[in-house]
Amino acid sequence: MLSILRKARLKDKEMRILMLGLDNAGKTTIVKRIMGEDVNTVSPTLGFIIKTIEYEGYKLNIWDVGGQKTLRSYWRNYFEKTDALIWVVDATDRLRIDDCREELHGLLQEERLSGACLLVFANKTDVNGCMDPEEIREGLQLNAIKTHQWHIIRCSAIASTNLQEGLAWVVQDAKNRLFLF
Repeated sequence: MLSILRKARLKDKEMRILMLGLDNAGKTTIVKRIMGEDVNTVSPTLGFIIKTIEYEGYKLNIWDVGGQKTLRSYWRNYFEKTDALIWVVDATDRLRIDDCREELHGLLQEERLSGACLLVFANKTDVNGCMDPEEIREGLQLNAIKTHQWHIIRCSAIASTNLQEGLAWVVQDAKNRLFLF
């Protein structure tokens, strides 16, 4: 029923994308890079930032929400009408991969996110010694996720590597699920 209602949004061709992850994963840098903004002055997000971009004829509203531990309990305030969840993982942060997994799996149990696809951006993969996508897949137990369509892409926010590929996957998935054309 939810997918039928979502497909009724034919005219607006608009998507709400929620970007979450632990603090220092690179969420804001990714958003700034996508928007073509300067990434040399990025500071921790203490709340949220909304950016809108036109992409392949769709209007993407990207909600970048701070990931500090004190802010995570407020994440649920941003779930409504989310079409895609982009989960950003710091591929250099092996010490917090368990925290990252717990937060992600907790989110995926939220009913208001039940219709959203999941893109995992494995960020900072340009850094020597980082986790590879298989390590991240195992650390996050992605293969156990049966409730959401998911995909993992290695990226570098600083180098702008694979960010467009990630957006392309999100838009294609949303086209398949949400829109009749």
